[in-house]
Amino acid sequence: MHIKRQIYIKVFTFAFLFLLSISFKVEKDPLHKRIFNTQVTEVKEGSAPVKKPAVDKMTFKDGKLFSDFLFDKFQYKWLKYRINKDSIYVDSTETEVRLLELESTITDEANQTVIINLSIVEWDLEGTVKITKNDKLKKAFDISGREKGGKPKKPKIKKNRKIKIVEGGEVEQKPD
Repeated sequence: MHIKRQIYIKVFTFAFLFLLSISFKVEKDPLHKRIFNTQVTEVKEGSAPVKKPAVDKMTFKDGKLFSDFLFDKFQYKWLKYRINKDSIYVDSTETEVRLLELESTITDEANQTVIINLSIVEWDLEGTVKITKNDKLKKAFDISGREKGGKPKKPKIKKNRKIKIVEGGEVEQKPD
């Protein structure tokens, strides 16, 4: 009898903790597992871009930004980012649009600092990357791109059509 009571208490405690953990499930950030195909253009002060833009793939996962370009050129495997602004507004076409602004900053042991500022509107990404050494601008890049897979398709609204049978066996359709 005493052993049964201990088993019931353990099962009840386990079930309670399990249900409690489900109710407090932590929500991932809105950029989790999103991939953007981007173009990175080097910008020099007072002049137009000299080189062709480099193709890059930016991936967001678990609060980290992964960039092939930054890894190939500057050996930054990932950068932790912070979302400064997350808002939804209605644009001129009366469509809800989500705006995300994020920032990432990292300084390595050589006193080289990478500052990334990005703005994401729905599936479009724009921003800048600045690389400084000892607080002097070393390189600057403009980034623009679109989420992999492109613009999401909106679901079509099905129209209900009424069929009216008229004398003589003719069929007449009227939209709702």
